[in-house]
Amino acid sequence: MQNKTILKADVRNHVRDIIAGKIDKLKKFMEFTSEASREVKKTPKYDSIREEMQEEIYRMQKQLAFLNSLRQKLTKVLNTPTDHVQVGSVVFTNKARFYISVSLGEFFYEGDRFYAISEESPMAKTMFGKRPGDSFILNNISQTIESIM
Repeated sequence: MQNKTILKADVRNHVRDIIAGKIDKLKKFMEFTSEASREVKKTPKYDSIREEMQEEIYRMQKQLAFLNSLRQKLTKVLNTPTDHVQVGSVVFTNKARFYISVSLGEFFYEGDRFYAISEESPMAKTMFGKRPGDSFILNNISQTIESIM
């Protein structure tokens, strides 16, 4: 499960690129939806369609604000090597790989499944301060920390 060729900086850059890609895609979709909204005929018959499009734009704006917040939080995550689990750690357990940074969820890097989790998540809180060889149980699942970067 552990891949020694993985570098913490590369994982961080990959997460940053995923967030940037989501932001770009969302901006393009918002632009497309805004243009489409302007082209809907200006008659009462089409008011409900325009209103639904505006609601969708508002939802996308909220998503964009969240993604920008993730990007900002990621810039504050430490990228230095660690010997115990803390914010910025890449943690390899016998069951999974975690990057304690921002709440992005599952992603794949170099063919391996990782989970980007925030420091507020129950998993991160359970692992904080632990070192390689330490075990923990969360949701009746036992895991052992194999290594930390």
